[in-house]
Amino acid sequence: MAFFPRSVLRNTRFYDATDPEVVLGGFRQNGSVTEANFLSFLDILLVTQGGTVHVQARISGHIVTRTNTPLATGAYDIYCDGRIKISNEPSVHRLFSRSVSGKETRFRDEIRARDRKCVISGMINDDICIQASDWISFEAAHLFPLEGEGIWIELDYGRWITDMDDSLQSSKIDSAQNGFLLRSHIHQKFDQYLISVNPDDGYKVVVFNCDIDGLDGRILDPVCRDPANPHCVSDQLLRWHFRQSVLANMRGPGEPIFEHDFPPGTDIVGEILAGPYGQERFELEMAARLRGVC
Repeated sequence: MAFFPRSVLRNTRFYDATDPEVVLGGFRQNGSVTEANFLSFLDILLVTQGGTVHVQARISGHIVTRTNTPLATGAYDIYCDGRIKISNEPSVHRLFSRSVSGKETRFRDEIRARDRKCVISGMINDDICIQASDWISFEAAHLFPLEGEGIWIELDYGRWITDMDDSLQSSKIDSAQNGFLLRSHIHQKFDQYLISVNPDDGYKVVVFNCDIDGLDGRILDPVCRDPANPHCVSDQLLRWHFRQSVLANMRGPGEPIFEHDFPPGTDIVGEILAGPYGQERFELEMAARLRGVC
């Protein structure tokens, strides 16, 4: 199987109180999500038609408020005088990114020079390794994916990049402001929207699947977001990635998590086309490869 569902790992779910048997969505609470965070997530996920929304724990009856109290796991019912529905805002699917040409070399080198560590885990690359150009297990990760460059251009996300001029030859997607340095396995999770950073909550890291690395609740390292550095990571792009993560992990059954580690001899194209979003994913794969030759 070339994917697995996000919903199987959930320990917290929410429902429309008028239809309490039908789950609207959910997520895995690893401990860092507060009641205020949860309500802000619902602001992204829900569309209401009039009335005030309030959220109540199904078993205890506790009313969720905008406080920093950690959200208890379990079932929550959403009450509203008007109608509630889940947002149909399109989400941007992405691949596990990897460099396919020399176009990303400058991006990689600027990220390495700025960060020198995994900015989510805090793991530092030793000076002696840096001097020897040994960056094994450290990778420069894009916040907005390269294979979505068409969307980037269409929606003018380059306006959030301030360290590159408005050259017609560049979409600015390879600016260091659109990335940071991560350990390889964290990069994979970041690309799948399984881990993200909320710039509106003190740059807190949120892990949306099992937190086997103990990263949930950490704070993004300041080295990549120093406003005095003209190449500091963009808050707008961090915010974009976090919104995508909420949509991918919490809405309905969640978006599928795509397999990327195909054994030798696997019919990769067949696996991709047989899975969810098969044609779209195939086109993303082709776009990523064509970017390397265009």
